[in-house]
Amino acid sequence: MSNFSHAGVSRYNGEMKVRFANDSLRVKVLAKHGHKDIDLIELKHPMTKDEAIKFLISIDFATRDGVTNQEVKSALETALEKRTEKPKAEKPAKAEKPAKAPKVKAEKPTMEGIKAKVAAKKTAPKSTVTKAEVKAQLAEMEDAPF
Repeated sequence: MSNFSHAGVSRYNGEMKVRFANDSLRVKVLAKHGHKDIDLIELKHPMTKDEAIKFLISIDFATRDGVTNQEVKSALETALEKRTEKPKAEKPAKAEKPAKAPKVKAEKPTMEGIKAKVAAKKTAPKSTVTKAEVKAQLAEMEDAPF
């Protein structure tokens, strides 16, 4: 986390936001880029963003001469809310995935196994339909309309 020596607010595109810097020259850069209502102060010592926001709230940075600027106060509160750690909502329990079946490793072929496969192919009937029956079935079929 970085530590900053300056903190305050500025308005950019109509929105008031908290700004952080490491030197007072940041004011010039913000003005050059179109920021308005720039108000940065030097902090007592370098602080993180969280510490700087809390410090600005503690010194009532939004109030000047007894008048509270609601936009500045709102920007500080919004920045604090954004940075405050919120309790995470409990996620619904995930349905357990079914366990995958272990992969079965193929056994190494043996000569007896190869011989048994060859013998089984030789003994199996090659076809139960004769050539004449196939020709008769083809003759009975309609031609496809192309």
